[in-house]
Amino acid sequence: MANLIDLLQSQLSDGLIDQLSKQIGAPQQQTRTAADSILSSMISGLAKNAQQPGGADALANALDNDHDGSLLDNLNDLIGGKAQQINPRAANGEGILKHVLGGKKGNIMDMVSQISGLGQGKAGNLMAMLAPIVMGMLGKQKKQNNMDAGGLANILAGALGQQQQRGGMASSLIKGILDRDGDGSAIDDVAQIGMSIFSKFFRK
Repeated sequence: MANLIDLLQSQLSDGLIDQLSKQIGAPQQQTRTAADSILSSMISGLAKNAQQPGGADALANALDNDHDGSLLDNLNDLIGGKAQQINPRAANGEGILKHVLGGKKGNIMDMVSQISGLGQGKAGNLMAMLAPIVMGMLGKQKKQNNMDAGGLANILAGALGQQQQRGGMASSLIKGILDRDGDGSAIDDVAQIGMSIFSKFFRK
């Protein structure tokens, strides 16, 4: 089974980046740089929450209910804001970000802006567009590989390990912003960011 990071990056084709760039009104290179940072932050948040008691089960339920990966076949509609063409809950990027990143959403937006050079508003718009793609890919992998909650936790842990090995500026800044207790682990503190809200969201 391919690594989740590789699968997500495979979605970010030049064509999709071009479409995202036009949608938010930004150069392609800035959009791609920002997109990589956003994927890293999403994986970090999801991985840590899946490690918490009941977190992986709640995530599995959410994927079964709303994120089966079908929206990946309708990315033009998703990016174009035509949520009515797909499951509105699956396309609710703002809702996903709120529950995954909680109070750190603004910090991540600032980080993406600093790394890529995008304005904060454009960075926020891009985050909302990419969040459903992350959930859709995770749901697709769950369905195709018949994964249970433990399998989800494992694939997220593997993706997190891969992005930490690759390092880079985005990884370093994510660590600095999310690691509130200074113990060197960026995702160690994500569980404290709206965990109760996150779990409630995934039980719907």
